[in-house]
Amino acid sequence: MTTTRRSLLSAAAAAAVVALSATGCNAADEAAPPAMSASAAAEPGSTAEPDASAETGSAAAQEGAAAPAVGQELYAAPESPVLSWVEENASDERAETIRAEIGQQPMAQWFGSWSGPITEATEELTSAAQEEGALPIMVAYNISGRDACGGHSGGGAGSPEAYEAWIRDYARGIGDSPALVILEPDALGDYECMTDAQIEEREGMLRTAIAQFAEEAPNAWVYLDAGNSAWVEAETMAERLEAAGLEDAHGFSLNVSNYLSTESNVAYAEAVNEQLSAEAGFTAPFVIDTSRNGKGEEGVDWCNPAGQQLGETSRWGEDAELLLWIKTPGESDGDCGVGEGSEAGEFLPEVAMGLISGE
Repeated sequence: MTTTRRSLLSAAAAAAVVALSATGCNAADEAAPPAMSASAAAEPGSTAEPDASAETGSAAAQEGAAAPAVGQELYAAPESPVLSWVEENASDERAETIRAEIGQQPMAQWFGSWSGPITEATEELTSAAQEEGALPIMVAYNISGRDACGGHSGGGAGSPEAYEAWIRDYARGIGDSPALVILEPDALGDYECMTDAQIEEREGMLRTAIAQFAEEAPNAWVYLDAGNSAWVEAETMAERLEAAGLEDAHGFSLNVSNYLSTESNVAYAEAVNEQLSAEAGFTAPFVIDTSRNGKGEEGVDWCNPAGQQLGETSRWGEDAELLLWIKTPGESDGDCGVGEGSEAGEFLPEVAMGLISGE
């Protein structure tokens, strides 16, 4: 594993182990959700309009009358692994700091086979957000053959057919509600060990997923994950994005569960869009995970590196369409670094406090 990868384990990971038996999931088939990279530098509260002159490759999103509105409030869910820890450890002197600095911030909710009946799960989140007039940030992380090369977050749906059914039900839960959906972190970066047939199958699953969202959740903005600025060459990633159906999605996401700077990911996104424009005739907006890239150091180890810091909180951006906390700050990347002795996805208050202080 190199610094170009990230630990893909989300906040739900720790609970997933327990949930697997209840949902009928084979433990060998389903690892916890991912953890990726992030960075941020937009002005607080920025509501800059996207460049109207650029083609976005997102016909379905643009036509939705109730699609997300630029500047719309981002949803901070009242339940999360962070807030669960706070409630269970109310007497801990760190609890209120963690609640305020992390737990009450808008961040992504991860969904996979550990989520139980997926239509109910996504409907519950989007309905609650809609009641507040806010946009939920969501991750779909269940593609068949997930993390095939890295292996740390291996699993996913048992077959392409099973994934098609799952992602359709995921989208049906969103329905007409507006939402931001990060589609399958790492899926387009994780090619190094795959055969041509496996790559073609994966790209087909992503195209199908995008089509399902267009049909079942027309007001969701879907961002196809494109890895990070230190993983795959921009020219190659542009080719992969086009092959996986980006033109029919809203945009692409970067730095999920990683620590790379916002600036480096913006430059990477611009290079990807330059290639897309030249070779495919369109460009697309992008979002960046800024949950743990406050320092934005290059070359740090991907797994629980010491001395990192929270990045910009979730907000509308300038160069990036949005800066989002996609990885939950304080969740371990695994038994490594400052998380030695922990499991991936486990919430570690000492790591959370380190991210808050930057020490």
